[in-house]
Amino acid sequence: MRIAEVIGRVTLNRCHPSLRAASWKIVVPLDRKGLAGDAAGRGEPFVIYDELGAGHGSLVGVSEGAEAAAPFHPDVKPIDGYAAAILDSVETE
Repeated sequence: MRIAEVIGRVTLNRCHPSLRAASWKIVVPLDRKGLAGDAAGRGEPFVIYDELGAGHGSLVGVSEGAEAAAPFHPDVKPIDGYAAAILDSVETE
């Protein structure tokens, strides 16, 4: 799981029927420097599936790959990234 910041949303014209009732968000992964506010600690943006309702600027815990689809078992959803949690705060030392 990685920590990412929501920087935008995706609007779909059509989607797979199993993906209704949620939204797609554009997120940028953050490393330790990124969490401290350094632009060098931000990765390449990617798209995730969000059922939790994260807003612009929210920090989310992102599951990727096979783990992203695991919460929906036995239903099959064609996703590769999933917002598993909305984070209230993150503390680093």
